Formats: sequence, structure tokens, C-alpha cells
Amino acid sequence: RGVGPMIATGVIAAAGSASEFSNGRQFAAWLGLTPRQHSSGGKDRLFGITKRGNGYLRMLLVHGARSVVQQAVRHTDKLSRWILEVQARRGTNVAVVALANKIARTIWVLLARGQEYAPPV
Repeated sequence: RGVGPMIATGVIAAAGSASEFSNGRQFAAWLGLTPRQHSSGGKDRLFGITKRGNGYLRMLLVHGARSVVQQAVRHTDKLSRWILEVQARRGTNVAVVALANKIARTIWVLLARGQEYAPPV
């Protein structure tokens, strides 16, 4: 959910097989969907998203995630429940970016392993 032909072709064009990333977090960080860190002395400080990487692709993923978040109240699956929990705890915009990050990590798994998406049952 949240990924259509436009996002899929954009990711393939920008990242290729995603084999240069060792894990999904590196891929999400490359897209700018992870928190910016400024940590020192054992004190972790996390700010907003980094906004590095491909801004167009990040925008597409965020808009796709926004459409899924809007529809989450109509569904009862595990992902929708997670979205509603994050939305209640942190707000809608944070939930949208968190879902975009989750979608990016899923995309990395599919590209790195050469698999097709199979929705959870």
C-alpha cells in the first residue's frame, strides 16, 4: 500500500537494485527519511528528517504514505492499527513520515533480495 507505478519506477531509476546499501535504514537515510542526529557524550538528540538525497522520490513516498494514513481508519489490519497508534501518540505528520520510512525499508528488502511484494495475510 502506498506505492504505485510512479513511485516504483522512480525508485528503480534512482536506486537500481539497491545493492550498494547494506540495510534498509541506510536506504531510508539516503532518501532523507530518518531523523537527523546530533549526539555527543552518550546523549542522543534526534531532530526532524534530514532532507538529504532525492527530494522528488522522498516527496512521492511521503504522499503515498499520506494516502495510506488517511485510509487507515477504515481498516483493521496490523499496519493500520500501527498507523493509528503512532498518529494518536505523535501526530499525523510524524505518522506519515514514519510510514514513508517503513515503506522505503520494505522497498529495499524487495530490491535487495529480488523479490516481488506479497501482501501480509
